Amino acid sequence: MSEIHGFAVHAAGAHLLPYKFNPGEIQESEVEIKVSHCGICYSDVHLIDNDWGISKYPFIPGHEIVGTVVEVGSGVKSLSVGERVGVGWQADSCGICEWCREGEEHLCPQSQPTCVGRNGGFADRVRVNWRFAIPLPRVLESENAAPLLCAGITVYAPLRNYGVRPSSRVGVIGIGGLGHLGIQFARAFGAEVTAFSTSKEKEIEAKELGAHHFVHTRDTGALKKVAGSFDFLLSTVNADQDWISYVNALRPNGVLCLVGAPPSGMQLQVPALIGGQRAVAGSSTGSPKDLYEMLDVAARHNVRAITESFAMAKANDAVLKVKKNQVRYRAVLAN
Repeated sequence: MSEIHGFAVHAAGAHLLPYKFNPGEIQESEVEIKVSHCGICYSDVHLIDNDWGISKYPFIPGHEIVGTVVEVGSGVKSLSVGERVGVGWQADSCGICEWCREGEEHLCPQSQPTCVGRNGGFADRVRVNWRFAIPLPRVLESENAAPLLCAGITVYAPLRNYGVRPSSRVGVIGIGGLGHLGIQFARAFGAEVTAFSTSKEKEIEAKELGAHHFVHTRDTGALKKVAGSFDFLLSTVNADQDWISYVNALRPNGVLCLVGAPPSGMQLQVPALIGGQRAVAGSSTGSPKDLYEMLDVAARHNVRAITESFAMAKANDAVLKVKKNQVRYRAVLAN
């Protein structure tokens, strides 16, 4: 098999450099995908900088991958050469633990991330277990679909798993790479949607994306005015917030779910949780089953990522813009 060419980081925080490697013979459970597009998630930045202490260098980042199957292993059951597929955060799992048996492969203790200890999608080709290469609906354009494979499922899964429905009152905290998709999916679920942002200028766009209401959180007393209003709050931000006020904004049995990780943790008043049977939860990604469903919902409800495109050769420029929070709202590399 010919070499795979991509852009790898060789040390924490270093620039991406051209890199090639021989992937060896394709394994029976693998597919090889010719990459057309790869989104840049902030998780890629964390991995490049080794913020989580799990990066192994050199490696090729990238886990929001869209491309075409060019080779299949002998054990591949449902994909064929020429099929357009997407790959997200996960590339493999053990397949036999209780979580895999229950269709929650993303919770597998041996879950294999797409670009941790292996090479990801900032490349011309990538290999993954066929079960984690998800066929894409035809109506989804590759550039706009790529971020759905991580950002999209990150916001879709908790909406689905916590039972958001047309009667639900949902708030999305932070209108960025995750939040702009969270608004669209919450609206697709039929919920009444409120967008929370520190930027007043995002109100018009938030409503164009599907929000019914907007709360400017830098307005004094804005959060107090919505106390007791929400069944579900989805926090997409990585910054510290007034968490007590957000918990107080929940209705009885309401849930505050975090998909962004604040740097200083959370300080909560436990009586506020006990009194209204409120809960604080976290959510990571989703299973292949969830990805299939999310992509189908996105196709039928016209959910799409707002993207800025860069040539694959300009990966360093794109990563730098992501680091500086200068992309609206997701950067996508194109081969």
